[in-house]
Amino acid sequence: MEVKKDILWRVNLGFIIMAVVGMLILGKAFYIQQVQGDYWRGMSDSLHQKIVELDAERGTIYSEDGSMLSTSIPQFDIYIDFVADGLREKNGKRFRENVDSLSICLSKLFQDQTASTYRKMLQQGYREKDRYFLLKRKVSFKQYQQLRTFPLVRLGRNKSGFVADTKTIRLNPYKLLASRTIGLLRDSNKVGLELTYNHYLRGVTGKRLVRYISGGASVPVDDLEIEPQNGKDVVTTLDVNIQDVTENALMKMMEGNEAEHGCAIVMEVKTGKIKAIANLGRDKTGKYWEDYNYAITPSEPGSTFKLATMLAVLEDKKATLNTQVDLHGGEWKIFGQVVYDSEKHGLNKVTLKQAFEHSSNVGMAKLAWMHYGASPKQFLSHLSKLRLDTLTGIDINGEIGPRIYRPGNRSWSRTTLPWMGFGYNLMVSPLQVLSLYNAVANNGVMLRPYLVNEIREDGSAIKTFEPVAVNPQICSKQTLKALQACLEGVMTNGTGKALENRNYKIAGKTGTALVANGKRGYIDRIYQSSFAGYFPADRPEYSIIVTIKNKPRALKFYGAAVAGPVFKEIADQLFSLKIAHQNPALPYAALKKMDSANYAYAGYTKDIKKVVTALKLDTKEGEGKGNYSRMVKQGNASVIAPASISMKQMPALHGMGLKDVVYLCENLGMKVSVTGRGKVVEQSVAPGRAIAKGQIISVQLN
Repeated sequence: MEVKKDILWRVNLGFIIMAVVGMLILGKAFYIQQVQGDYWRGMSDSLHQKIVELDAERGTIYSEDGSMLSTSIPQFDIYIDFVADGLREKNGKRFRENVDSLSICLSKLFQDQTASTYRKMLQQGYREKDRYFLLKRKVSFKQYQQLRTFPLVRLGRNKSGFVADTKTIRLNPYKLLASRTIGLLRDSNKVGLELTYNHYLRGVTGKRLVRYISGGASVPVDDLEIEPQNGKDVVTTLDVNIQDVTENALMKMMEGNEAEHGCAIVMEVKTGKIKAIANLGRDKTGKYWEDYNYAITPSEPGSTFKLATMLAVLEDKKATLNTQVDLHGGEWKIFGQVVYDSEKHGLNKVTLKQAFEHSSNVGMAKLAWMHYGASPKQFLSHLSKLRLDTLTGIDINGEIGPRIYRPGNRSWSRTTLPWMGFGYNLMVSPLQVLSLYNAVANNGVMLRPYLVNEIREDGSAIKTFEPVAVNPQICSKQTLKALQACLEGVMTNGTGKALENRNYKIAGKTGTALVANGKRGYIDRIYQSSFAGYFPADRPEYSIIVTIKNKPRALKFYGAAVAGPVFKEIADQLFSLKIAHQNPALPYAALKKMDSANYAYAGYTKDIKKVVTALKLDTKEGEGKGNYSRMVKQGNASVIAPASISMKQMPALHGMGLKDVVYLCENLGMKVSVTGRGKVVEQSVAPGRAIAKGQIISVQLN
């Protein structure tokens, strides 16, 4: 009996203890949930919620004519929250009713999976109650606009569960065109204007509160967001057409001569605006791309630097253009070193002007040594006045300073000064040399080169940039006229004679410099070809410099043969595009002459008449009416023949540009397939044939 009581007592005690402990647990749970609930929920949120930064929409970089050079476009990652209240209410009725039609639409839009595959994916995500189901990455803005019209999605985020995570990508519509100057936009590699004007372009970042869920994904918390402020736009001085002409002319010579790298710069004489800047380097595969900004990188300039030597001698009245100088047949020995002229000419006593025109290294070396050997600082003071010993100040990061040796420097020797006279033993950038030539063209006023016209916000200018004179007068008027005469003489009597143009005059200087190849020195015979000048010589509008570093032992390496043709091609096209038709008084009658060959141009009637009026061409109106016309040669006259377009018959497309072809054919309900570029030379559906909506027309451009 005693044993039984003892057991019962122990059992009851255990029960009481368990009951008490249970009550304490329940009490504690109630206390935590009801009394301390807000505190612990806050702790949970602090561990699973975070404020993240929202990047602002980056500003756009424009050319002077309004073309987009670099812009940001939105890209979307699409997610679905399958636990959204509106999606799961009424036991998921809304989801079930729309999943089939939504799957069909997604399949047609993305064309990567079948409708049944999309349906299975969506149903699986719904069953698993996936809160952040990834549907598609990198959806374009156009695709996103279509997606928003799809079944279920168009009901809104709360009812569909669809969430778009917006990102922006940087796009250069013209790709290679001035890409190094415009700049790359990567986290670790911003260059060019993208870097220089980053504080304007980047805008102000915003903030958003997000909640992290399983898998490390984050979901935005509604109404807890500070909107970012979009970046400002940058309008450059670049002209897309001039840039295209410059890039193509440089590329053609680089490929033809298999050059290592090169650059070409076009500057507006009266303002200092950079209208084009092309930089091309060769990669390991042999292809050329804008890999480095050679335009603002110093190198030994060679003969284009002789203009500075001439300026110093003439300005200090050490000599005149008629002063005699002995070229010793193109070879002169000084301090155990020999100065050679690049071309064997056999000339001896010539005038100073003739020595410059024939690009004599001997002549320039003798001038520098004879007149400044005892006082090199006087010569160097001219280089300082011409700002050849400092940065140009162009508004782009990355400009490298020049290297000008001075007496007392370890690299200074007895031969430094004479070699400086013809562009060696110093390093300056192509842009610095161009600034000097531009100053000579601009009546002695040296301007700071610049690349940006204004900063815009919401279409209105908030900051503008004007031309800045860094040296109001580089020399006397008398010296200036002598320098201009020398540069014109190079083109009529000297090394640039082959580049003459009968429609306008060029003033310029060729340059051929032997450059070192690292530790190998000059043994590889690598030459840098250059040409600097301006045009029209009597009324300068543009100054240009072309610098090309050739491959070792290149067969063609003289400045007149490599850089000169690039200069001429750019100048010829700019004269036709930008100068001749804007200045009717200039003698460009040759440009008005009609092509003797047969021709046929077609397009929108108003466009053809506008071109004819602008070019002042003599034409006759043909019979007929219509929005599209064809201009053909009949005898010595040009006849504009309008034509009516039938909606049921194939029109003649021969001679049309792509814009007119696409506009016309799509209005007829046809789809256009294009190969080539230029004007239409062939069409797959013959003119006059019956056509149907949706029919494909293939056109070959010339």
